[in-house]
Amino acid sequence: MFTSISGRSVLVTGGTKGIGKGLAGAFAAEGASVVIVGRDRDAGERAAAELASSGKVAFEQGDVASAASCAAVVAAAEERHGGLDIVCCNAGIFPSAPLTEMTPEQLEEVLATNLKGTFFIVRAALPALKRSGRGRVIVTSSITGPITGYSGWSHYGASKAGQLGFMRSAALELARSQITINAILPGNIITEGLSDLGPDYLRTMEAAIPLGRLGSIEEVASAALFLATEEAAYITGQTLVVDGGQTVPESLEAMG
Repeated sequence: MFTSISGRSVLVTGGTKGIGKGLAGAFAAEGASVVIVGRDRDAGERAAAELASSGKVAFEQGDVASAASCAAVVAAAEERHGGLDIVCCNAGIFPSAPLTEMTPEQLEEVLATNLKGTFFIVRAALPALKRSGRGRVIVTSSITGPITGYSGWSHYGASKAGQLGFMRSAALELARSQITINAILPGNIITEGLSDLGPDYLRTMEAAIPLGRLGSIEEVASAALFLATEEAAYITGQTLVVDGGQTVPESLEAMG
């Protein structure tokens, strides 16, 4: 039995769809008060309305690539819920671009959202997390970059590996205030739009996973919930891979 996180104030960037939306719903279902952040107001308000059945969820428009915007959404979450206890750095983009064709603008767009956005939101949230006395930062990284590679995603992989470098050094600074920071590395997770890749592609993906299936958003959210509990208070600067064992075998033949 884990300690309840009911009543905690949670901020989830990139919370209007995919894994972020799942994180928000999971925290809300456990009784937390959640603010989701996204750039698209219409999508954000729809997501908040859909998640209302899970619990207390509100939307704040913001762009993590902007330090000023990060400061504004953190302030809004604090004002709305009287503080801030948990920050989920989940906002991320993954446009495909071959290295030989990638423009400086495309590189900057990905790094600004995925890497700089993580830095900006954590920095903005630090005063509130210190006041909380039980601050938690949970970063959504990926197996792509830190462990594996994928053609066309060199900018994405660099951003996700960079998040872990940031996390480890930040863990040392945040520990002085009893704030923990950890990262979840999802593998192939079923999200919106995945079906557009076609059944053949999905079968190929499943064949590379020892457990024989793609992961669910709920399984990623469960990992985040654990890292937010009191029972995880002695865990910081660490990574938790949620990939069905995808990164374990050295080849398909190794799976037997």
